[in-house]
Amino acid sequence: MNSSLMLIIITTALVNNVVLSQFLGICSFLGVSKQIKTSASLGAAVIFVITIASAVANLLYTFLLKPLDLTYLNTIVFILVIATLVQIVEMFLKKVAPPLYQALGIYLPLITTNCAVLGVALTNVQDEYNFLESITAGFGTGVGYTIAIVLLAGIRERIDESAIPAPFRGAPVVLLSAALMSIAFMGFSSLSLG
Repeated sequence: MNSSLMLIIITTALVNNVVLSQFLGICSFLGVSKQIKTSASLGAAVIFVITIASAVANLLYTFLLKPLDLTYLNTIVFILVIATLVQIVEMFLKKVAPPLYQALGIYLPLITTNCAVLGVALTNVQDEYNFLESITAGFGTGVGYTIAIVLLAGIRERIDESAIPAPFRGAPVVLLSAALMSIAFMGFSSLSLG
């Protein structure tokens, strides 16, 4: 694998983690992270949607929006692409894996409005990534999201088995855990990449 592509994956997954560094996609991050299995499944769906959305958004930007000087429509076009992809994933899961579809509940359609997905598409355009770099950035971002949500789910499963003081039970301890994870991920910013 090309070293610049590997650098993009490491940067998007760890250094600039979409959830823990950029604070995008927090709704599903906090809402679905109760069980590792459900979190991993949502993470896989997010990886798929972000990767494919990055590819399609790059193609539309490169061959339609930019040549026709319609770049002001980036956000609208990218939202339509993301919504379509999420609908495809939702129909697929409903048909192939009904229990997983039920477990993800409202959070699967929320991928449509997950600002992480839109943020990646817009960042790829802003960073002037080519097609392969866009796909790589999308994949790396999805992997970073999955790492973060699965880690939080593991922490939450342990927390549920622990004696937590009453004022910290529920949302406070989850938010505190997410904040500590964010601080821990700041350590990746010191990586000497390049």
